[in-house]
Amino acid sequence: MLAGAPCILSCCHDSRSPFKMPLSLLRLALAFTLALAALPSAFGQEARQAPTVELSAEASQRAANDLAQATAYVESSGIDAAALSRKVNEQIAAALEVAKAYPTVKVRTSGISTYPVYSRSGQSIESWRMRSDLTLESRDLPALSELLGKLQGSLAVTALIMQPAPETRERAADLAATDALRAFEARAAMISAALGKQYRIRHLSVNFGGVQRPVFPVMRSAALAAEAMAPPLEGGDSEVVVSVGGTIELLD
Repeated sequence: MLAGAPCILSCCHDSRSPFKMPLSLLRLALAFTLALAALPSAFGQEARQAPTVELSAEASQRAANDLAQATAYVESSGIDAAALSRKVNEQIAAALEVAKAYPTVKVRTSGISTYPVYSRSGQSIESWRMRSDLTLESRDLPALSELLGKLQGSLAVTALIMQPAPETRERAADLAATDALRAFEARAAMISAALGKQYRIRHLSVNFGGVQRPVFPVMRSAALAAEAMAPPLEGGDSEVVVSVGGTIELLD
């Protein structure tokens, strides 16, 4: 509060004073007085604001690719759509029957599509094409490999994906997060020490990134012999990356 301001305002209300200030001017003077009183406080807060530094760190952990997923499918063409459907469904049913001998492998139908094949002129339908897919998933890699080998007698196998199981990824992500946080703390301590100051963390964020995993394309012809065996599956590792970003405040 400015010195003398209360006195000026009180005098304006004194009934004995020969000069009476209009009410609008009185309100304006009061607002001006309060604004001036707040200025030193605002300047002081700005002057006391500590400098900040933004920094980041990351860490990674290897996670075993202990879960495999493959897609096997049958595709066929024919003039009679009903007969074609029966043929494809019989092949899928036979494949599901074979898969029952492998309880450690999860098998599910994952899609079926039928579409016409038009003549060159595009005016008429010459035939039909149908495809039905099975998705196979297992942590028992030898069993999955053996089953794929048996299915290749009548089905084709497309891309095979090796990846960490959810719990395997979670364990690796937790370890990577711990390492990333320690790296962030070490970097913050190094910066503050170089500037001869203490620090405190103002803001911190942890980003659990995706898994960088290899994808193995495995193309097999449906014409392969029934006794053909898929090669042994070797899962290898994937990399789980966690990054940490934040802001530190430098203290005197």
